[in-house]
Amino acid sequence: MDTHAALYQQGKARLDMLRQLKARTPHSLENKMMENEITRRDFMKWSASVTAMLALPLPFSSLVAEAAELADRVPLIWLHMAECTGCSESLIRTDTPNLDSLIFDHVSLEYHETLMAASGWQAEENLEHAMEAYKGRYLLAVEGAIPTANNGSFLTVGCKGHTGLEIIKHAAEGAAAIISVGTCAAFGGVQAAHPNPTEAKGVHEVIDKTVINLGGCPPSEKNIVGTLMYYIMFGKLPALDMFNRPKWAYGARVHDNCERRGRFDAGEFVEEFGDQGAKDGYCLYKLGCKGPYSYNNCPTERFNHHTSWPVLAGHGCIGCSEPNFWDDMADFEKPLGRQLLHGVDATADTVGAVILGATAVGIGAHAVASIFAKPLEE
Repeated sequence: MDTHAALYQQGKARLDMLRQLKARTPHSLENKMMENEITRRDFMKWSASVTAMLALPLPFSSLVAEAAELADRVPLIWLHMAECTGCSESLIRTDTPNLDSLIFDHVSLEYHETLMAASGWQAEENLEHAMEAYKGRYLLAVEGAIPTANNGSFLTVGCKGHTGLEIIKHAAEGAAAIISVGTCAAFGGVQAAHPNPTEAKGVHEVIDKTVINLGGCPPSEKNIVGTLMYYIMFGKLPALDMFNRPKWAYGARVHDNCERRGRFDAGEFVEEFGDQGAKDGYCLYKLGCKGPYSYNNCPTERFNHHTSWPVLAGHGCIGCSEPNFWDDMADFEKPLGRQLLHGVDATADTVGAVILGATAVGIGAHAVASIFAKPLEE
């Protein structure tokens, strides 16, 4: 039996098991779709697109559809730590409900401080009850970094005065799987930027379990929902890269799929924001685009119902899905090579040859050659 056939059978067995569990929401996904005028055809198209996004063969789209309908069988606890709630906003802020937001609404969301009506003692009780009732079975999503200085006292949550550090360690103990949603939870984010007075860290640095890191500030709703769907379907983690990011979402450089890549290869660069090159869609590398150093599916999945993403809108990638990006990728509107040269003045030719051609994340000989093909001046 080949790998895909074995995985398909594993998914079928997982969904058969979930089907035996009691539904936790009063309305089926089909009813919610009807209420929001989403057709079965739309649902099947969505299932096929998610299947392709997860790098699975088309026959798996039937499993994706079943998993979506059974999503309410999987308890989800979503914790907020040191963050801005932008990752939740990426998923739920929509002018009209789409299937991504409906799936999130259909999941058995046991605790989410932004969305739930409860507060104070009732909220604390809800969290404690969910962790006990579904111990060993719930999916834990964490948004935000974990301050660790002074025993975590820089983040104190709730009426009982527990620190974020205490809460995350307790919640992680009973979790079946853990997802860090966004760069803050994955790698510390802006809270961990120099000088990091609260000693903020990513979730994986304070617990001893495997954590799926969804880098991005924020990550797209597709990456959040896709990861949820994969876990619901198979009950296990997807293939991960060296930073524990799902390979299906973070396996390619932003640069490789950028619609401006042809301009880069042709040596056509925007010199300053608003110039003719900017209007003509030239490459934004000279204005600080970090696409050659960043791994994410932003160019293919985009944001806001697949409408756009920063580079298409006219600003370079800032590398927000990478560890320590606030420090390592700054200045966001100057080429990364200038920072690595420690202030030594250089043309983009030199930056391309020395930095891009020589580093482990270099953009390749053809790219360096393209820079030489059209000399650039500061």
